[in-house]
Amino acid sequence: MPPLSSPTLAIVAADTLGRLGGSMSEHVVTQVASAVVTQAAPTATVLAGFAFSMSLIVAIGAQNAFVLRQGLRKEYVLPIVIVCAGTDALLITAGIAGVGAIILAAPWVLVVVRWIGVAFLVIYGVLAARRAIRPGELDPASGSGPAGLWPTIAACLAFTWLNPHVYLDTVVLMGTVGNGYGDNRWWFALGAAFASAVWFTALGFGARALRPIFRSPVAWRLLDVLIALMMFAIAITLAVEAITAH
Repeated sequence: MPPLSSPTLAIVAADTLGRLGGSMSEHVVTQVASAVVTQAAPTATVLAGFAFSMSLIVAIGAQNAFVLRQGLRKEYVLPIVIVCAGTDALLITAGIAGVGAIILAAPWVLVVVRWIGVAFLVIYGVLAARRAIRPGELDPASGSGPAGLWPTIAACLAFTWLNPHVYLDTVVLMGTVGNGYGDNRWWFALGAAFASAVWFTALGFGARALRPIFRSPVAWRLLDVLIALMMFAIAITLAVEAITAH
């Protein structure tokens, strides 16, 4: 969505106000039209950032699967949402500030991140597969207890920072599109960051609506099987990308 044209808005606003209030002075009309332009351009840019960010975030991936599982278990949901949304805001800011150019200038960094990410995803996939073999009830009294706050946050950070696509999408792509809005680029960044906060809040806290379904060990087994398959598939994809990048 391209930014709104300020001159066009000014002309339309001035013409409309002139028709509605013939007794208004030209000075008043100009001032009101200028106010319309000032408010409309940032608002449209914020909405554009929100929509573009949502198009990148709302997808089946390792991070979203992790947040969904934490939400279903009601374990450290608020810290996880804050970490995910805060990390996205940091990466979006970096992209708008021009860090994407540095990433593109050092492709070896993404190769290293890919291989570390492959190792992490394989390990997490194995853990999910093991849980699928030995499923537990959703009720903490009958299932395994929480892993602990800091290990959970560490896993959340790993899902974000060890995913090379987050640098290409959130930093490079988001930065490129955002900077196309010129002086309004930070409004674009605000909308994008807000979309991330909305999405992870809805995913983390909305997951509890599915808790009745996951009272059954069979449901947890199916979820962990899907998570394991997803982790292995993403790991294979990253490995192939790392090999073909040379």
